[in-house]
Amino acid sequence: MTELHYLTITQAGKLLKSGELSPVELTRAFLYRIDALDGKLEAYITVMHDSAMADARNAEAEILRGEYRGALHGIPIALKDLYDTKGVRTTSSSKVLSDRVPTEDSTATAKLGQAGAVLLGKLAMHEFALGGPDPSNGFPLAKNPWNLEHIPGGSSSGSGTAIAAGLAMGTLGSCTGGSIRGPAAFCGIAGIKATYGRVSRYGVLPLSWSLDHCGPLTWTVEDSAIMLQAIAGHDPKDPTSSRAPVPDYMSSMREDVKGLRIGVPRHFFFSEDERINGEVKTIADAAIKSFESMGAIIEEVSAPMLDHAGASQPVIMLSEAFTYHRNNLINKPELFGDMVRDRFRTGGLFSSADYVQAQRVRNVLKREFADILKRVDVVMSPTMSTTAPRFDTFTKDALTTSRTPSFTGPYNLTGMPAISVPCGFTSAGLPVGLQIAGKPFDEPTVFRAAYTYQQQAKFYETRPVI
Repeated sequence: MTELHYLTITQAGKLLKSGELSPVELTRAFLYRIDALDGKLEAYITVMHDSAMADARNAEAEILRGEYRGALHGIPIALKDLYDTKGVRTTSSSKVLSDRVPTEDSTATAKLGQAGAVLLGKLAMHEFALGGPDPSNGFPLAKNPWNLEHIPGGSSSGSGTAIAAGLAMGTLGSCTGGSIRGPAAFCGIAGIKATYGRVSRYGVLPLSWSLDHCGPLTWTVEDSAIMLQAIAGHDPKDPTSSRAPVPDYMSSMREDVKGLRIGVPRHFFFSEDERINGEVKTIADAAIKSFESMGAIIEEVSAPMLDHAGASQPVIMLSEAFTYHRNNLINKPELFGDMVRDRFRTGGLFSSADYVQAQRVRNVLKREFADILKRVDVVMSPTMSTTAPRFDTFTKDALTTSRTPSFTGPYNLTGMPAISVPCGFTSAGLPVGLQIAGKPFDEPTVFRAAYTYQQQAKFYETRPVI
């Protein structure tokens, strides 16, 4: 049998349901691995040993009584440390909230609990879901399991590390400009940002109200579908959550892309300038072209406003972030890490005209993609323009002066569903991700394309050596 910490949710769920595997045995294996490895990986801020074992014993008793709840029952998961957990410290990786203990669960936390998942703990992240790894804030800096000298991506850094290293079977991240798909690409795993409003954000500490999304990171596409199924749906506590019916995502797990129409905005994602690493470009291009042999139809498309998305997204994000954090920035500036404090203050410098203009760019971009998606079913590109940077090259100055546009941010602006799946490795052994985006609320087609590619490419068979 595969080592317990390397089972997928799908595999473990079948064993748990049949009684061949105990939730207690499975949870104990993960806690042991966390204790053994997290000292060097730093994926966790808080490990919940006692409550996790209590959850596992309860799940075992329920399954033995024939009260099986579904595919997540008894599955060990972990949460980015901005999801509220009743009675458990939730810090958003900031000294501003270092002693904060919520009095209720976030909606997503509660839904995973109702599904029977076992909560292992709370995961490292970039402070308040912004910026990069900043040692000045005093919180753990998660490492990339493929190479510990490289970042795992952000801001859901611990969420990516925990999955790639076998420290959890599923995690939740949040995504404002790419913070689910970025760690998924850098860590060689799957991660989906569903349509804006598909998942409630109640009880999730915000960065930018109009850009924030919640979603899972997992080892495989089908595992992401299982987790999204559990947390999706309308929530009266979140006025932005959609009432659109939630389909059965597992029905999308079939190898079938014959006739699928794929749009590729090459003018932006595959340009000849310095915006994309050469190896990443070659690997992602080959992945997209492989769909033709599976019966898909590839068409080059154009969205001119993509060239302005990289300017508008930070204006919206930082303006909204400054509004949320304004009082603490004025009264407790010393409690913020250097990187985040400076970037939040930048948000206070934008004018209302800047914000409105950024929203106008956003609206045009949404119209452009709406027109494209009348002709094609999905849009594909590299997830990131490069592989995971080294820690020693990732600085505040590098972050603010980078000439590389975001390949993920446009889909936060449009609210479209988008997933990252592994599509290869560079000569240095670092993962590369393929990004697949689709029509609003058409996660099933996005999942189907991603699953088909995953089953053909089989990169999930390769694990990092830790």
